[in-house]
Amino acid sequence: MDVTDFLEPLNKEDFLLPKAKHPLSLSQIIVSYYKKNMFPNLENIDIAIVGVKEDRNAKYNSGTKYAPDYVRKYLYQLFQGNFNVKIADIGNVIPGKNVEDTYLAVKTIIAYLIENKVIPIIIGGSQDITYANYLAYESLGQIINLVSVDPSFDIGSGEKKINNNNYLNSIFTHKPNYLFNYTNIGYQTYFVDQDAIELMQKLYFDTYRLGKVRENITEVEPIVRNGDMVSFDISSIRQSDAPASENASPNGLYGEEACQITRYAGLSDKISSVGFYEINPAFDKGEQTSHLTAQMIWYFIEGFYSRKNDFPDKISKESKEYIKYVVSIKDFWNKIVFYKSKISDRWWMEVPCPTKMEKQYERQHLVPCSYKDYQTACNEEIPEKWWQVYNKFS
Repeated sequence: MDVTDFLEPLNKEDFLLPKAKHPLSLSQIIVSYYKKNMFPNLENIDIAIVGVKEDRNAKYNSGTKYAPDYVRKYLYQLFQGNFNVKIADIGNVIPGKNVEDTYLAVKTIIAYLIENKVIPIIIGGSQDITYANYLAYESLGQIINLVSVDPSFDIGSGEKKINNNNYLNSIFTHKPNYLFNYTNIGYQTYFVDQDAIELMQKLYFDTYRLGKVRENITEVEPIVRNGDMVSFDISSIRQSDAPASENASPNGLYGEEACQITRYAGLSDKISSVGFYEINPAFDKGEQTSHLTAQMIWYFIEGFYSRKNDFPDKISKESKEYIKYVVSIKDFWNKIVFYKSKISDRWWMEVPCPTKMEKQYERQHLVPCSYKDYQTACNEEIPEKWWQVYNKFS
């Protein structure tokens, strides 16, 4: 199947400003799909930008379909950093006759990019597109961890039809299921009912309140590093920094913190797709949300080109590039093994996996962590991340 069947070329007049034509700006470096029959050659491309102008399942935030070109307007004005980017903009997904057709198109395009070792940056559109992103991994037979930056848990309240407020139900209940872990970063308790919080605990999923995240933003790095895909709801950022959503709230992340999180996503050796959703230009004051999202994408790109490629797989974790720490905890049957990379100073801990499950979960039993988790083990406490993964294997 030719993915160009699902994509339409960009119209420069929709977003490309004269001041973006500086020879060192991204507008002159990104290889863009401007004309039919001139689709970019992805052979030497690292990252592909794809817009999804779909919001028919946007509950209370209709208008997000116009966001992709608004974000491009500011992204194309930015300069590349101290790295040589190899990025293609492959245009916008052609909306299907119905939303399910759009999901199929997104699934096919994302799977094609990932299979060809190109990281897709999705500019939505409503956040239910995350479901289509997930289906791409299913089609590749890859078990994944999903990280969502969101002020709430999008599991809805009994609606059967998928929308941007309940798309997680479709992911959690999908058969066969390829989701190993779900992580929410930055939820705000007054937007989440207690039953939903208890459900997340029962499923051994990771949830981090906004206050906990902002307490020490560096602790978010290993949380993001554990993901394969990231879904970023722009309403997780406070309204004063990102007003472009009907669901914007006075509280949330600061713009700088959002950029830090997306940089962490770029740095992760595991992250293979990222999406930005719920940007509604109709509510954007001075287009500042589109501008901020462009900067968040820039930080993701910077992170990607700063990757260390030091994930301690089965072959390399015993090499001299890692320091191995073994911690014994009193009255606990299992020793906890930590690995610290000499290249990046990042930490992982190993969770014992039953032999019959090792092949299936070979990418899940080495859990990214921080020095703080190592200190926790040294203080005779079992790190929470360790327990959660262990219980999933039990």
